[in-house]
Amino acid sequence: MGRSYFGTDGIRGLTNSDPLTPDMIMKIGQAAGAKFLRGDHRHRVVIGKDTRLSGYMFESALVAGFTSVGMDVVQVGPLPTPAVALLTRSMRADLGVMISASHNPFHDNGIKFFGPDGYKLSDEDEAEIEALLKKAPRLAKPEAIGRSRKIEDARGRYIHDAKMTFPEHLRLDGLNIVVDCAHGASYTVAPSALWELGANVTAIGVQPNGYNINANVGSTAPKLMQEMVRDISADIGIALDGDADRLIVCDEKGNIVDGDQLMARITKSWADTDRLKGGGLVATVMSNLGLERYLEGERLKLERTNVGDRYVLEAMRAKGYNVGGEQSGHLIMSDYATTGDGLVAALQILACLVESGKPASELLRVFEPLPQILKNVRFNGGTPLEQDSVQKAIADAETKLGNTGRVLIRKSGTEPVIRVMAEGDDPDLVETLVDGICEAVRKAA
Repeated sequence: MGRSYFGTDGIRGLTNSDPLTPDMIMKIGQAAGAKFLRGDHRHRVVIGKDTRLSGYMFESALVAGFTSVGMDVVQVGPLPTPAVALLTRSMRADLGVMISASHNPFHDNGIKFFGPDGYKLSDEDEAEIEALLKKAPRLAKPEAIGRSRKIEDARGRYIHDAKMTFPEHLRLDGLNIVVDCAHGASYTVAPSALWELGANVTAIGVQPNGYNINANVGSTAPKLMQEMVRDISADIGIALDGDADRLIVCDEKGNIVDGDQLMARITKSWADTDRLKGGGLVATVMSNLGLERYLEGERLKLERTNVGDRYVLEAMRAKGYNVGGEQSGHLIMSDYATTGDGLVAALQILACLVESGKPASELLRVFEPLPQILKNVRFNGGTPLEQDSVQKAIADAETKLGNTGRVLIRKSGTEPVIRVMAEGDDPDLVETLVDGICEAVRKAA
């Protein structure tokens, strides 16, 4: 079965525009509820959200949908995506829902689903939900309609569990940390967890108003964090995205450290302490070739997947790895979480920093990345990647790079753009090749 609504990370789009209208959101709740109504127990769904204005509307529509088919609802309010996954499993719920469009601006929103095990749904599960959307909902009898309740201690539960992933023999005493919460879901939990572990915390992006999520703050806009780190001479900066499943760091000099470097540091640390499983890590096709070369030098493996943290996690589970992630900062440590968790990943990096006694600029520059250029070409339909002219441009680029680099062209799963990426030892050649492919795509589109 194909999927029309679900992309690489749930359903996402412009609020109050098809398919994310209130009536459709309610139907999605009904369809997902029907899919997970199994057995004769009282069924339960956990619903969390980030800080977007539209979160109230999405939440109300989903509550109506789930309760109308007989499923009880537990509302946990603004919480990171990994917290919803955690609570879904710990509360023995049948389903978890996170209302968020991650790093997108406030006018977008979306829905991410988690199964009873706390893992994101498979493609097959999502396809079944879409199939149920085409059928009339099987509404519960009046006496079987679900109930809804809010729980007030959800944030405390998540803070406690996140702190438990930090080594018990370590503390963050004396460490000056800037944390940027993107005016998003982590605006209370991330600063609190760091403070409770002893850090001196300077928090930015912690005044959500419904409109400012990810606006010039967070992991996709880290400039303010970098400036703050330099201004107050902090030891490290931590930037999360709107739903806090993504982490980007800057060192004490304000230099950005991306997900590839963070994965390399955690993998090496875990390998040195016999905690690493699978003999390496799982990353996507977007990760830098420099990471692959570094791991080879350490006799560690790099398993590549399609873009999307769900595909990383699927490969981790199938092949026995416990570290994986994306260059963009989705970092998954399956010993601790069932999905990407920016706060937990930050705590692993901070543990390395404390134990090493080295400055972040030294500790987190693990390998020398190859020059890598990524450009997006917007298109309005059609199949430009199938055109002969585009295929020829790609083939020519691959020939010119040979064994000194690689080319990756793909259609985005979240917006109407073609992503053109190339990397190699010669930065001028890489830029020329990317520009040539982009031009071929524009003409074809």
